[in-house]
Amino acid sequence: MPHVSRRTFALGAAALLAGTRAQAQNFPERTVKFVVPYPPGGFNDTLARVSADKLTKMWNQPVVVENKPGANTTLGNSLVAKSPPDGYTILITPLPFSALPGLYGANLPYDALKDFTPLVWAGSTQNALVVRNDLPVKDVQELLDYARKNPGKLNYGSTGSGSSNHLSMELLMRMTGVKLAHIPYKGSAPAVTALLGGEIDALFDNVPNVLQHIKAGKMKVIGVSGLQRSPLLPEVPTVNESGVPGYEVNVWFGMQLPAGTPRPVVDRLNRDIVQLLKEPDTVQRFRAQGVEVVASTPEEFRAWVGKEVVKWTQLIKDANIRIE
Repeated sequence: MPHVSRRTFALGAAALLAGTRAQAQNFPERTVKFVVPYPPGGFNDTLARVSADKLTKMWNQPVVVENKPGANTTLGNSLVAKSPPDGYTILITPLPFSALPGLYGANLPYDALKDFTPLVWAGSTQNALVVRNDLPVKDVQELLDYARKNPGKLNYGSTGSGSSNHLSMELLMRMTGVKLAHIPYKGSAPAVTALLGGEIDALFDNVPNVLQHIKAGKMKVIGVSGLQRSPLLPEVPTVNESGVPGYEVNVWFGMQLPAGTPRPVVDRLNRDIVQLLKEPDTVQRFRAQGVEVVASTPEEFRAWVGKEVVKWTQLIKDANIRIE
């Protein structure tokens, strides 16, 4: 192999950097795609579609949304992990992404931390802890006491193993030693219907999914999962302040790119997406769905995803949670 001088190497590196900078300045030159690993409907879909509409206008290039549900979101996640790292394929990434390494272990078809480039933490919401109206409890401590006095009697619903609803209750059970039986459903709507019909006793669900039923008096809300109270339910205490100190589930939504996406392209995408997230009509639309805009840097989102993977992997191992 011929000897390469330092000067030649430096010139080559500078040319490469200039090339990726030019690529970022001209980005995008064709259709950009958001991949949503869920069916249409729900906030993941809203995030993708609002972003796609605004970016289409901003860039004068088509931005499309592709729903790729299946295999507990691993289908859509894998598709993006294997896509070219050029900024043209963006994955919508919510909290359950960070639980999958613990649930699947070596069977996960990608590496959650190495195969993606975090782009932006877009927003966050909370889960509300709701119970059926005729359950004789009015706060978190009364629910825990009732569960202790009636072992094996209470159950709770979720939208499946590794969902934020499931992990929220598993964390509560782990921190308090109580046990409720898990009944998974194929989505939020059937789980909420089951609670309204008395098939299940309790449910953690995104505040917007249950808000109308709470306001109509069809179910009781006894706590919220964040460290601060929800702006949509300011009178409802957090689980943390209800005698379970340190309890926190932040239901987050973000975006990621395939690993190896050039930094200038990441920066360009982050800048434009943060801009659209902070526009007043976006903030209002998200808030109406119970989601507060975060609009982070790539570094902040990388650190957050890393922390969440550690937290949920540990819980899944400790609680011996299996895919159902």
